[in-house]
Amino acid sequence: MNFDVIIVGGGVAGLQCALVLGSAKNKDFAKDKNIGIITHQKTSHLQDALFNNVLGLAPKTLGKDILVEGKQQLSTLYPHVHQIESEKVLAVLNDEKGYQIKTNKNTYFSKIVIIALNYSKPFTIKGLESFIIPHQRANPTKDRIQLKNKHHLIKQGLYCCGTIAGFRSQFAIAAGSGASVATDILTLWNDDIPTKVHDKA
Repeated sequence: MNFDVIIVGGGVAGLQCALVLGSAKNKDFAKDKNIGIITHQKTSHLQDALFNNVLGLAPKTLGKDILVEGKQQLSTLYPHVHQIESEKVLAVLNDEKGYQIKTNKNTYFSKIVIIALNYSKPFTIKGLESFIIPHQRANPTKDRIQLKNKHHLIKQGLYCCGTIAGFRSQFAIAAGSGASVATDILTLWNDDIPTKVHDKA
């Protein structure tokens, strides 16, 4: 399957990025875009999280519930966003179509790829090794990593968001990072005219 953009990772940053991209479906510049998200969540730090300090989330919200409810929210509101489950990405390689994404089950092609994984070792996706550096904002004793980027952009057509982009492991920060990348992509699709999407009653 060919995509205009594919997100790798179904945690906070990845799901928030997908929600913002999906919400632009009625815009002329986005209505025909094929959007996908590989929602591999087994290693998400949300699995063991408990939240009391996130605006809009009820106290004692469990991260594992957000993982389930986030995918449901995406499929209910924006079913045109393809959710690819139970697949692990093995490689992201340069291709004449943009990028080739190889999983343990399939191969996909996308003009744009967004890496939205956590910052833990080992990071085993082939094709991205040269971008791995020590995490710039994590406690050095934790030995975390990030992908080298400038404002989320690793290189043309390749982005990262959340902790793997060098941000701290905080729910609101990760969500904001994912939303930021989504608006960068929408701006790109909108002929570089700065773009955001607001829901209005």
